[in-house]
Amino acid sequence: MSSTSAAHAPTIITGIGVSPGRVVAPAVLMPDPVAEPPSGRRLPPGTDYAAVSKRIGAASEVVRAALDAAADRAQGDSADLLHATAAIAADPTLVADAEQRVVDDRLVPERAVWEAAEAVSAQFEALGGYFAERTRDIADVRDRLVAELTGRPAPGVPAHEAPFVLVAADLAPAIVATLDTERVLAIVTGTGGPTSHTAILARARGIPTVVAARGAEAAVLAEGLVLVDGSAGTVTVDPTEEQVLAALALAAQVRTFDGHGHTADGHHVELLANVGDPADAAPAAAAGAEGVGLFRTEFGFLDRDEAPTIDEQVAAYRRVLAAFPGRKVVVRTLDAGADKPLPFLAGDAEVNPALGVRGLRTATRHPEVLDDQLTAIARAAAAETAEVWVMAPMVSTVDEAQQFVASCTAHGLPVAGVMIEVPSAALLSGPILAHAAFASIGTNDLTQYAMAADRLLGAVAELSDPWQPAVLHLVAAACAGGAQQGRPVGVCGEAAANPALAAVLVGLGVSSLSMTPRALPDVAALLAVTPLDECRRLAQLALAASSAADARAVVRTGLPVLEELGL
Repeated sequence: MSSTSAAHAPTIITGIGVSPGRVVAPAVLMPDPVAEPPSGRRLPPGTDYAAVSKRIGAASEVVRAALDAAADRAQGDSADLLHATAAIAADPTLVADAEQRVVDDRLVPERAVWEAAEAVSAQFEALGGYFAERTRDIADVRDRLVAELTGRPAPGVPAHEAPFVLVAADLAPAIVATLDTERVLAIVTGTGGPTSHTAILARARGIPTVVAARGAEAAVLAEGLVLVDGSAGTVTVDPTEEQVLAALALAAQVRTFDGHGHTADGHHVELLANVGDPADAAPAAAAGAEGVGLFRTEFGFLDRDEAPTIDEQVAAYRRVLAAFPGRKVVVRTLDAGADKPLPFLAGDAEVNPALGVRGLRTATRHPEVLDDQLTAIARAAAAETAEVWVMAPMVSTVDEAQQFVASCTAHGLPVAGVMIEVPSAALLSGPILAHAAFASIGTNDLTQYAMAADRLLGAVAELSDPWQPAVLHLVAAACAGGAQQGRPVGVCGEAAANPALAAVLVGLGVSSLSMTPRALPDVAALLAVTPLDECRRLAQLALAASSAADARAVVRTGLPVLEELGL
């Protein structure tokens, strides 16, 4: 590894760091995407159009099988996302539409697939919410089908002898979920947001990642050396030898978490784990998590035509509770609705599902689903020794909080709380917490609603950033309401996994931080050397900043220990 010549001084590209870690390796550029087949390309007269159309179904089966096979090799969220993408590949509506275009319009199969995918994608985009999130996956499936039909390799990560940093305009979740982490050491994308599926998967898999690094593709030469800092959100092109050696030394550090989060002066901060599937519970406990700050229960409801039975739910919940005997497990009731469609919760079509019937709002139309879930949680709690707390998603009013607490009490669940994801809940946290026992801030949605920016849309990634001062002011308001009522307020959004931002959240009054288990050692290390008064000082600096970039910069400047810790 040679030092940088004078002709190639280091260039620093700033993006948004979404998964911590420092990596130095050659950059490999993602190949150009599958080109759009020429418009209007048609089959010659006399062709057996019906027979040719069947090639689409055959290609669909090949792509589906390949994605399902990859899903079987993956685990957790990665496997779920790959199976979901495989389902899109086998979607009879998409396949039938493409086949019909071959027969009726005499289009070549690859053009027929392209146009059919565009039609489906436009429909999903118009529906918004969960459906809009899938448009990138539809494009991924489209490209795979076109590649299969035209005899070219499936789109994906290029082969490279040595481990490398993958640089791309954007990456589909299906690609991130299947990356070989022995080969791909870090990810840099020119677009994408901090809470996109790509970012969440990269963080879950422990791949240092910087998104929204505009201009990265143009600045990075294939095979050229880059230094990726997934905490600071920087990509250094042609780093100096000194920078390389410092990064390698920091990257060699191995941290663990002893199971007790605290600041330098002994102020206890609960460091908890987010769990999305019962299989995630044991690894979270092994990582030292003090408990579970967010147990997402949607896993048991997805891909089903009817709700799971109470007995099925009890069995699943007990697996998580059993992994944390005597420790806190916060169970979130079903967070679904129009943006995460479930057949048994189907309602009227909504123009803007993100602002529609979702979360706790679904209980108005389907009270039996919430009633059964609370019954199952209570039975699971009675059978295990974990300290079970329950919270409702998408609470917007005091009345909603009061009604949910009453329902939990009726089911023998004494510790009932709310998610603060809507600005109204943050501003009314005092009155809400006069009824609820605790609150947990979901920073992903709170940022989305506060900034009017779709958290999965790369074009507004700069707005969809939890460092936004407006979001931090809402967090401060929520904590003030908690202090007023003597109630704990935690954070279970992705912001909790960022060590520098974690210090700010503690300074704002947050009592617990729940995150992907991989982030626990880094967050614990930073808090352990930062006194509470310093956290409070940094929080005030962040609140006074005029932008997310300024807030991030002023806090990082005020925390020189970040450099020492390699964070």
